[in-house]
Amino acid sequence: MKFFHSIFARILWNSRLFIIFAVVLSMVGSILLFLVASIDIVKAVGATYQYYVGELGGDIDIHNILLNAIIMAIDLYLIAVVLLIFAFGLYELFIAKIEIKDEHSSKVLEIHTLDQLKDKLAKVIVMALIVAFFSKVLNMGMKDSLDMLYFAISILGLSLGLYFLHKDSKH
Repeated sequence: MKFFHSIFARILWNSRLFIIFAVVLSMVGSILLFLVASIDIVKAVGATYQYYVGELGGDIDIHNILLNAIIMAIDLYLIAVVLLIFAFGLYELFIAKIEIKDEHSSKVLEIHTLDQLKDKLAKVIVMALIVAFFSKVLNMGMKDSLDMLYFAISILGLSLGLYFLHKDSKH
């Protein structure tokens, strides 16, 4: 019986290595998002150049195009960071500790428990949601005073959420 217990325990312990799929694919997704966001920024630079050189028509608003492109890129960068933190945390928690760090390493990627990983991911996800909200607000037209009231309440809600998120990280 002890023999079967030993074999089962070894199989169970080694099954944690399946997490490497999530680590690798999260890294691939993160790299892809970084590339796409960077290409979007380069395209926005090209559109701005064409606008001011005079190749694009004057009927477009380059400011709106540029602002939307940059905000969308920031959103993609934040989601890429979420995937990177997720991959790093899973690897450190389930596979092995990464010993390449030096004294100048960031503490952002230092993850010792699943709760720390969850907290770090939640904070970055909240920031991505705030950026997405900002993008929607830029494209939203204010039609009446009720829209302004909803806008003010939503900003108050975001501010309170950030306050409690920041307060939680201090204690």
